[in-house]
Amino acid sequence: MGMQFLEFARMCEHLEGISGRLDLIEEISTVLPRIDDEELPIFVRFIMGRVFPDWSPKKLGVGPNLLYDAVAYVVGTKRNAVREAINVTGDAGLAIEGLLANKEQTSFFVQEMDLLEVYHDFERVASAEGARSQREKLLLIRKLFANAQPLEGRYLARLMLEELRIGVGEGSVRDAVARAFDIDVHLVEHAHQAMNDLGEVALLARRDPAALSEVLIEPFRPVKMMLAQAGSIAAQIEDHGEVAIEYKYDGSRFQFHKVGDVCRIYSRRLEEVTGSLPDIVMHLSRATSHDVILDGEVVAVQDGRPMPFQYVIRRFRRKHQVDAMMEKIEVVPRIFDILYLDGTTLMDRPLTERRRILEDVLDAHVAPQFLVTDAADAEAIYADAVSLGHEGVMVKVPASPYTPGVRGRLWVKVKPGVETLDLAVIGAEWGEGRRAKMFGSFLLAVQDQGRLLPVGKVATGITDEALADLYALLRDSVIAHSGKEVTLEPLVVFEVGYSEIQASPNYESGYALRFPRFVGVREDKGVDEVESLDSLIERYRQQRPSDP
Repeated sequence: MGMQFLEFARMCEHLEGISGRLDLIEEISTVLPRIDDEELPIFVRFIMGRVFPDWSPKKLGVGPNLLYDAVAYVVGTKRNAVREAINVTGDAGLAIEGLLANKEQTSFFVQEMDLLEVYHDFERVASAEGARSQREKLLLIRKLFANAQPLEGRYLARLMLEELRIGVGEGSVRDAVARAFDIDVHLVEHAHQAMNDLGEVALLARRDPAALSEVLIEPFRPVKMMLAQAGSIAAQIEDHGEVAIEYKYDGSRFQFHKVGDVCRIYSRRLEEVTGSLPDIVMHLSRATSHDVILDGEVVAVQDGRPMPFQYVIRRFRRKHQVDAMMEKIEVVPRIFDILYLDGTTLMDRPLTERRRILEDVLDAHVAPQFLVTDAADAEAIYADAVSLGHEGVMVKVPASPYTPGVRGRLWVKVKPGVETLDLAVIGAEWGEGRRAKMFGSFLLAVQDQGRLLPVGKVATGITDEALADLYALLRDSVIAHSGKEVTLEPLVVFEVGYSEIQASPNYESGYALRFPRFVGVREDKGVDEVESLDSLIERYRQQRPSDP
């Protein structure tokens, strides 16, 4: 007997009421062994608010309006009534639960749903294509809500919006899997880095724990990219003696996978973008005869000088008339790392060795790297980088392994001017005067184990033109109103500059930004990639070295 979706919903409700991370891990770890093999990967993804692995080409593609239409039909009302109910609660899940509870029973027979059935319906929603796809999606979603008990409706809605709101992040699930199957957490993490799907890792942990250490990355299953923290050149040299310095390009991160004549490109968010970048495929397939996974940056150039990031992102988004766009915007690859070569994983090798291999197997497009021990030499390279039109430099520890998805101090980024953070946009406030018909300020959040915690508002640095663009981008993601304030479905990431991080009781994160300033929209980043609370606290401490 498989797990009923109602049982899953009750479990989510229980977890939602638990505030301590260790208690969450304990609760999840007691459940995992009870779930059968077929359901285990689905349960693990669902509990994190995901339907498919990050790298999967399957996407639900259910926006708020489609959801409201389906619920409206099932409860016998209009879309606006659903929207209004959501406005009252500020939570689509709770609002839909309430609507389902209040509806008259229209059917004598409501079919019980199990976890697998719900997942298969989600697969059907994701695979709907063509002119009738929205209609197909709508019918499938209607069916789900028609069979849903009110509590099930809460979590169905949140899963569709990929925002479960129960505070269970990847770190908690990783630790729960390790505890549930009595396995070293480092083995679970190793397998997760390679497979990039905790659902499959959990299944392997149960079936064949010894295989966890043998898991290798595979071409065409992209892994999360290694990330950097903000830092200084002097501190890295002081800590490590020798450092590797590379230019920090104002481009878009990508992963290039090649086996034989088959090449695919993945964006920072692990979406396949091969069709938008045929020139990058051409450049790199000509530069090596090996099977490889490469990490690099796509940079737009004009007359040999780099162009701003906005030009690159236009190419990433382009699905039609790519040839015309290629003529307008020239892009080139800058490769700085190699993760896989001819069947061998290289991620555990030190950076210096990976670099030697990269230079051996790639005939062109390798990004420059400088090994330095002297701070003055490093600063000169930094000045050159800025004068060439780059964002700054990356300072990397030569012995560092490649750690997917980890934002550690083995790689730090150094940029001139104001410090910036990538933050989720979770709300907005209507403007005044000539800005009264658009949003004038935006509520921003850091992430903490699956929760988004407010850290301040930004209104400075946004032109009227940019505000109009932001309103067009965000207006369909409003899920609640309260006076002049709106709650937004968290879909968009802002890069925000600031002068200082301050401790503050005014925001749930416990911190606030002094003099925040809008820099731009990070279209290459998803909300799960925004600054973590831990990283924010680390930045706060670094700016106050005298604090205990």
